[in-house]
Amino acid sequence: MKSVAALLLVGMLLLWTELPTGSAWSCPHVRVTCAIPNPPNQCYTHRECPRSKKCCQTFCGRRCISRPPPLPASYG
Repeated sequence: MKSVAALLLVGMLLLWTELPTGSAWSCPHVRVTCAIPNPPNQCYTHRECPRSKKCCQTFCGRRCISRPPPLPASYG
């Protein structure tokens, strides 16, 4: 019985890791903070943003931002 439960758990974990996340990019890290004590937010969740944008913390409040541009390839 234990081996069946373990096998079922492993199968569920494998399926869970292969589920699409809907977006492959994450919000950029904020290095500077706003001088305003409670800056206004444009959004609170990703669902409040248009499809191609995410609700991310910016240096002064949360805003819907687009995917950052890819880093340019270096041609040596």
